[in-house]
Amino acid sequence: MESYNETLLDPLKQGVAIVARPIQSIAEAPYFLTDASIDFFSSRNNLQKENSILENRIRELSYGSQRLAAVESENTRLRELLGSRKRLSGDVLVAEIVGIDPNIQRREVVIDKGTVDGVRVRQAVIEAEGLFGQVIATTRSSARVLMVSDPRHAIPVEVVRSGFRSIAVGMGLSDRLYLENVSTTADLIIGDVLVSSGLGERFPRGYPVGEVRSVDIDPARNYADVYTSIQARLDTSRHVLILFDGMAP
Repeated sequence: MESYNETLLDPLKQGVAIVARPIQSIAEAPYFLTDASIDFFSSRNNLQKENSILENRIRELSYGSQRLAAVESENTRLRELLGSRKRLSGDVLVAEIVGIDPNIQRREVVIDKGTVDGVRVRQAVIEAEGLFGQVIATTRSSARVLMVSDPRHAIPVEVVRSGFRSIAVGMGLSDRLYLENVSTTADLIIGDVLVSSGLGERFPRGYPVGEVRSVDIDPARNYADVYTSIQARLDTSRHVLILFDGMAP
């Protein structure tokens, strides 16, 4: 009889189980969702931490690469600067630019060498590519240099091709000089190379100054407007040479 009753109840148990299974799944769903959420956010946090670590590493590598590039560039400039000594006969002193005059009306820099190093006013200062300027003031440990681009600065120059001589003056611009009192009949053409003439014995003779960029002749005037480039890298140089002998062979 008991087996018979159990046999009769089996379909009922199965039906209850079928009906109860979705209810049980719904009841257990929050727990499953909670576990899944915990796993998801845990994985997300781990990924964010890994990304943060990787981003920091990339920044470090980038910074290191930039530093290396900067050092290599500086070493190249120093080699170029020291190589330019072959053009000179006198002693020179390497100096580092440590300050720039914020006054836009003046084109001056401060270097880390002064009277204790033998630096004096009126000494010529050169850069690897060309004439940079001259010393105009000194302290024991530093000096102020007037760059060739300053309107107060003037350089006696000559044209390599023709030997024509003039005075190149600054215009307050880092890429342009003006030639004073150039006759309209002067032998000048665009592209002519200008070097220091050595007149005045302040700057070494034959050192690069720039190239003629434009020659504007007005028939109504006696003088031409002649503009030249500046050979020295005034805005990017970090080291310069101070000359102790203004003349070169």
